[in-house]
Amino acid sequence: MTPLIIEGGHISTVDDQGTEYAGGHIVVDAGRIVAIGPGRATRIDGARRVDARGCLVTPGLVNTHHHLYQWATRGYAQQSTLFEWLVELYPVWAGIDEDIVRATTRAGLARLALTGCTTAADHHYVFPSDGGDVFGALVAAAGEIGIRLHAVRGSMDRGRAHGGLPPDGVVESTDGALAATADAIDRFHDPAPEAMVRVAVGPCSPFSASRDLMREAAALARERGVRLHTHLAETEDEHRQCLDEFGSTPVGYARESGWIGPDVWLAHGVHLSDADIALFGSAGVGVAHCPSSNARLGAGMAPVRGLLASGAPVGLGVDGVASNESGGLAEELRQAVLVARLREGPKALTARESLWLGTMGGARCLGRQAEIGSLEPGKLADIAVWRVDALPHAGIADPVAALVFGDAPPLELLLAGGTPVVESGRLCTGDEPAIARELAAACTRIVERTR
Repeated sequence: MTPLIIEGGHISTVDDQGTEYAGGHIVVDAGRIVAIGPGRATRIDGARRVDARGCLVTPGLVNTHHHLYQWATRGYAQQSTLFEWLVELYPVWAGIDEDIVRATTRAGLARLALTGCTTAADHHYVFPSDGGDVFGALVAAAGEIGIRLHAVRGSMDRGRAHGGLPPDGVVESTDGALAATADAIDRFHDPAPEAMVRVAVGPCSPFSASRDLMREAAALARERGVRLHTHLAETEDEHRQCLDEFGSTPVGYARESGWIGPDVWLAHGVHLSDADIALFGSAGVGVAHCPSSNARLGAGMAPVRGLLASGAPVGLGVDGVASNESGGLAEELRQAVLVARLREGPKALTARESLWLGTMGGARCLGRQAEIGSLEPGKLADIAVWRVDALPHAGIADPVAALVFGDAPPLELLLAGGTPVVESGRLCTGDEPAIARELAAACTRIVERTR
């Protein structure tokens, strides 16, 4: 790979000291950051130079929770609670197949890349019997777009006949789900530091996965050395159901099922007690904070300030675009600040803390803080260069505030492992109009399959 020098921009490293350079440089070689500092870089023969004047340079953003297949079902159940929304959408999702998943994954990851994301965790838990290899299609499509994928092999074994919300036709047997999850790890998980694909284990939720599946999935993940992910403490309905069915709160149920530890990150964490927050902090349990999705479904506001104070890892998540029709990650930086301040006042979250959530906090949730999440020598060159000198942001004295408080700026450059994914606001790894056409066709086809 040709060495690359980015210089002249305001660099926010998001390292432990919060180091920033107002007109600094970054040198990238062989997919890693080899130097960073103030002023211009030392001349390197043959290097490509990127003029970042008028730009803010940050780590690539990390999306800790998504459902890419949901790109086929935006705009449904617009006034519904989570449980009502799921009841309406599960029968539609029963129509997904390999082709639909490929189209939605390409569209979703392209949108994420265009909003500064270089690593995305996707929680896929719907496996129709006639859908083909949908998980393989997810991984293959991610390889086309070129950002890092944490593919969470989800599962559900509680259909309506056993007290769950999903139709019986979209759930698996407990043994079948565990076997398929083990197969996904064998096929796709790469433990290497520079991995583009990792696999995690992810039974969907307490209301769609049995206690046996939760426990056995946790054991499988730890046996194979991969991480665990599920939805938890998202709504008051879930809280009541766990108390009625298990005699425990959602966090109590997770603890009884073996789902508390530093290898676990949980989606949402909206309805947490002070004791829950302290437990997450002491045990190192991560939380994927999804402010737009939680607001869209009226689920509530996660206690981000308390979680950060406890020491728990907290990252940002877009969540599925059936509950966040935008699908962009950069705007969640702003949403996180606004929601935190609605909950706890104007000192609840700063612009730089929000940027930390979207970068280093997400890296910690995924167990990749040694590799991504900050701009430091030796780390992977996952870098976002945001243009903040055009009309929407020009004149904002603080470039980080321009990114977080304003509209998401356009990208001058996005690198994943030193490889350009976005340049001058355009996707380098796919034809955007063609991706949009394929997505539209997938949206039509899923409706036709479920009539």
